[in-house]
Amino acid sequence: MALVTLLGFLPTLLFSVPAGVLADWYDRRLLMIIGDSCSALGIVYILFCIMDGDAGLWQIALGVFVSASFSALLEPSFRSTITDILTEGEYSKASGLVSLAGSARYLFSPILAGFLLSIGDVKLLLIMDICTFFLTAACVAVIKKEISSPTRANHESFFESIKAGWHVLLDNKGVFALVLLSATVTMFMGIFQIMVEPMILSFRDAKALGIAETICASGMLISGLLLGIRGIRGNYVHILALSLATAGLCMTGFGLTLNMIPICIFGFGFFVVLPFTNNCMDYLARTNIACETQGRAWGIIGFLSQMGYVIAYSVSGIAADKIGELFQIGVGRGAALVIRIAGICLIMISVLCLLSPSIRSLERH
Repeated sequence: MALVTLLGFLPTLLFSVPAGVLADWYDRRLLMIIGDSCSALGIVYILFCIMDGDAGLWQIALGVFVSASFSALLEPSFRSTITDILTEGEYSKASGLVSLAGSARYLFSPILAGFLLSIGDVKLLLIMDICTFFLTAACVAVIKKEISSPTRANHESFFESIKAGWHVLLDNKGVFALVLLSATVTMFMGIFQIMVEPMILSFRDAKALGIAETICASGMLISGLLLGIRGIRGNYVHILALSLATAGLCMTGFGLTLNMIPICIFGFGFFVVLPFTNNCMDYLARTNIACETQGRAWGIIGFLSQMGYVIAYSVSGIAADKIGELFQIGVGRGAALVIRIAGICLIMISVLCLLSPSIRSLERH
C-alpha cells in the first residue's frame, strides 16, 4: 500500500515543474485533455491485468505510476486556465468551487465505493474510473472550443524556461515568502492528516474512524460551498492568518482528548478553515504572477508545496513511534502529541504570516 501510494504521489513531485513549462508553451486546454485522457491508460492496463488473472503488485504499481505521470501534466494547465478564463474578482469563488469538488473524494467516494464493492468487484470501480476520464476530456474540449488560447511562441530552451519560472518567484519576495509558507503549512497539515488514523485506531475501531473522517471532512463541503457562492472580498492576509491560527487550535484540541465528540468537533473545525487557507494563498499568488508565466510558476509552486508532504510522510510516523516509546504512552498518544506540536507550530506560523511585510504587500499589489 505504501509503495502504490508513493508511486501515485511521486510523478506530481517530479513532473510538476516540466509540466508548468509546457503549460506556458502550448495550448493549456489541449494539455489538460492529453493529460487526463492518457492517464486512463494506466488504469486500463491494471484492468486488463486483473481480467487476465491475478494482477501482480509490480503491474498495479506500474499502472498507477503511468496514470499519475500523465495526471501531473494536468495540474499547472488547470490552475493557469482559471486565470485565463476568469476575472480577478472571480478567483476567490473559483477557488471555493475547486475546494468543494475536492471534498467529494473524502465524503462521497468511500461510501460509494463500499456500496459498489458490495454488488460487484474492483473491476467495476476501475471501469467507472476510466469512464470519468472521457467525461473530463469532453468538458475541457467544450472550454477549448469556446475560449481558444493561441500557441505561445517561445525562444527559450527548456531549462531556460524552468530558470525563468524560478525567477518569477525569486524576483517577488512576497510571492516567494507565500510559497515557503504554503510548503510549511502543507507539511503541518499533512502531519495531521497522516496521524489521525493511528491516533483514533489506538482506542476505537475502523468503523468509528470512518464515521469520524466523514464528519470531519464535511467541513470542507460547507466552507467550499460558501466560498463558491460568495468568495472572499478582501483582507486576504488577515483571513489567511486567522484561518491558519484556527486550524492550529483545532489540531491542538484534536490531540488532547480520547472522546470522539470533541475529536469530531475539532476535526470538523479544521476542515472548515482549510478551504479559506487555500483560497487566500491561491488568490494572493494568482494576482501577483503574470498570466504568461503562470504555468511555470504553478508548476514550481506545486513542487515546493508537495515537498511539505514528503517531509510529513518521512518524519511524522517515526516521531509518533519514538515519542510513544520514549514516554511509554503508546503510538496512539504519540501520534496525538505530534498533532498537538504541529498545531502549535501552525499557530506560530499564522503570527509570522500576519507580521510579514512581504506577504502583506501582495494584497496591496
